[in-house]
Amino acid sequence: MKITVVGTGYVGLVTGTCFAETGNDVTCVDIDVNKVNKLSAGQITIYEPGLEKLFERNLKEERLHFTTDLEEGISDAAVIFLALPTPPGEDGSADLSYILGVADQLGKILKDYKVIVDKSTVPVGTADKVHAAIAKHASVEFDVVSNPEFLREGVAVEDFMKPDRVVIGTQSERARKIMGDLYAPFVRQGNPVIYMDEKSAELTKYAANSFLATKISFMNEIAILCEKLGADVDMVRRGIGSDDRIGKRFLFPGIGYGGSCFPKDVQALVKSSQEAKYDFKILEAVMDVNEKQKLFLLPKIEAYFGNNLKGKHFALWGLAFKPNTDDIREAPALYIIDALTAAGATVTAFDPEAMANVKQVVGDKIKFAEHQYEALQDADALIIATEWSVFRTPDFDKIQSGLKNNTIFDGRNLFEVTRMEELGFHYESVGRQPANTKP
Repeated sequence: MKITVVGTGYVGLVTGTCFAETGNDVTCVDIDVNKVNKLSAGQITIYEPGLEKLFERNLKEERLHFTTDLEEGISDAAVIFLALPTPPGEDGSADLSYILGVADQLGKILKDYKVIVDKSTVPVGTADKVHAAIAKHASVEFDVVSNPEFLREGVAVEDFMKPDRVVIGTQSERARKIMGDLYAPFVRQGNPVIYMDEKSAELTKYAANSFLATKISFMNEIAILCEKLGADVDMVRRGIGSDDRIGKRFLFPGIGYGGSCFPKDVQALVKSSQEAKYDFKILEAVMDVNEKQKLFLLPKIEAYFGNNLKGKHFALWGLAFKPNTDDIREAPALYIIDALTAAGATVTAFDPEAMANVKQVVGDKIKFAEHQYEALQDADALIIATEWSVFRTPDFDKIQSGLKNNTIFDGRNLFEVTRMEELGFHYESVGRQPANTKP
């Protein structure tokens, strides 16, 4: 099948590459000339494990193409995916200007029947708006389908190639048949393709991400209570996670969620609820808890250093909002950097993939190390903000020799408290009692 993907961001590039991997002929369209030139030359523009190999193979096999010309890009396509950004506006609502702008252009250049697919995360009713924008100029038949993505950064290729489920929102039998054929290679093991109306599909994506964000914020509140009551959040997590009705995933406490999806999607669903004259109290609380949680470690750090951080120097491990990505959008590490430097402290940071992106944001506000142990030199304490695998089993002798004090503030609970006690570290984490409290 010939497919067009409009937008070569995270979702667009993964979508286009994975469809090409199953033998489809895919053209990706983007207005960014520099990005299109890089991609055409074989230079991948995002970090995502497993994607580069597929990208290079399908580019070589000429199943993957890139252009800035929308009309050329859609000319032979049966399906056009809109994988465009929907950034939050000042009021929290999703900005649909990119999607509706492309829809307006499509209406002027469609020459035969096509299925136009909303792949971006969009508010309920967007499919109707896209249909209206295209219909304003179109003289041929077309269908608009909602097909939300459920990709987790860091494992997006696996999520796309072996999806838990595929949600397709359409009331058109013609579009349903085409979409079913397109996704058939991805669900051979029996995972469901769930058909529904467009509005239900749009809400499904927001509901899924908002529920997962709610689990995270709930556990972060439990963690705070654990510290106050002398309980251990790891024990509580294991106790409730063994209940099939609750499940083990998304129960790890920490310093809050970030990224491009959870913050934006929760905010957008709250805004949609307000427009529908409904007060979604739970999600308001989820956002409030998460905003506070990003700086959860700061009071611990301030208390340890006598409420004076001026002149203190900190090592920071982790900058990306989660491991296995270079995405720093809404990353808690950025909030920590701002708070520490505002208090007069200095920071040297290390991250396996995200340092280049952070440099563009913070400039020379902090220093960057070439490897994780270099960041420790002459630091008063180590702060851990991202749970990269390489941080999980470090050389503790190197940590002790690098730091001025054997002090670690762990925002991701990477280490066992008893082990840190044995090693002689002052160690504070989330929802657990500290090890070797300062005399």
